[in-house]
Amino acid sequence: MDFDFSDDQAQLRDAVGRWVDKGYGFERRRAAVAAGGFDRSAYAELAELGLTGLCVGEDHGGLGMGPVEGMVVLEELGRGIVLEPLGQTLIASGVLGAYAPAALQADWLPRIASGEALVVLAHQERGLRYQLGAAHTRATAQGDGWTVTGTKSLVPAGDRADAFLVPAQTPQGLVLFLVARDQAGVSTQGYVTQDGSRAAEVRLDGATAQLVSAEGQTALEHAVDIGIANVCAEAVGVMDRTLALTVDYLNTRKQFGVAIGSFQALRHRAADMKMQLELARSMSYYATLKLNTPAAERRQALARAKVQLGQSMRFVGQQAVQLHGGIAVTDEYIASHYFKKLTQLEMTFGDTLHHLGEVSARMQETAGVFA
Repeated sequence: MDFDFSDDQAQLRDAVGRWVDKGYGFERRRAAVAAGGFDRSAYAELAELGLTGLCVGEDHGGLGMGPVEGMVVLEELGRGIVLEPLGQTLIASGVLGAYAPAALQADWLPRIASGEALVVLAHQERGLRYQLGAAHTRATAQGDGWTVTGTKSLVPAGDRADAFLVPAQTPQGLVLFLVARDQAGVSTQGYVTQDGSRAAEVRLDGATAQLVSAEGQTALEHAVDIGIANVCAEAVGVMDRTLALTVDYLNTRKQFGVAIGSFQALRHRAADMKMQLELARSMSYYATLKLNTPAAERRQALARAKVQLGQSMRFVGQQAVQLHGGIAVTDEYIASHYFKKLTQLEMTFGDTLHHLGEVSARMQETAGVFA
């Protein structure tokens, strides 16, 4: 199998990397966190690069690219621990493009591609952890349309987004809807999360909703799997930069008159970090390449990937803190922000323990060395 990137993919990586290096420095990120964890101007710059239309079809004004290009972009954004939720845009693009009626696609996809509209997935509810089939939110048919009532938690940039993808229960089962934030009956309460990004509680009280897919469970599982692949790619970028910061510190910090990177025990720990990074990178590739496979195969693959990424994120983050010492947990030093990002990514779209259970539940009778 050829894992080399095409020239177009390499150029895309370089363009995003240059923007991160020159346009999204640590001080700009700190200012964005202080202002609430979301910078609309930074999101507009991502749109100017064409990234908001990355996975939107060309007939709707997008670039018509696929999962590999999304992975390439999110790795670079991970290196800069960019706060703006481009991963959510890729989820919305994929789900609307695959499941929504033509009229709904024509209404929203061009605006998503241009960066005019931010659409995010609002699926989590209190007390349900990572169960995708369960939802307390209810949808009621009203004439030719629908209204939705319920509360969604930890919605990325929920009070700044323009619309939400909302799974809700109906008498026929789980259905996926799109709810615009400016509809009557929609209220939001925003807050800054652990890693400095923005989220919100979204309350829906008889809010008018547009049908995305009557096969809500299928569409939601696909959305979450895209999200997991995005998290894996972003985490690889975060870990790559975390390792680079740690190695640079080991080669700079001196003790007993020599750089501590010359101590064999510390070099071995840095090598272990590198090994975990490369394990994570290979599983991120695996997750991305499985996104367009049949649902059962895709769900199993994404759960496997999230288990390895979760283990790698925890190891790399903890080793970075220990090798840096006390400075790594100070707000003034950037390594602490990478550590917080890794901690939050490990719990996003299901933590390691949850996905270990998912892998176990999907094992076949032929699994194991004695098959």
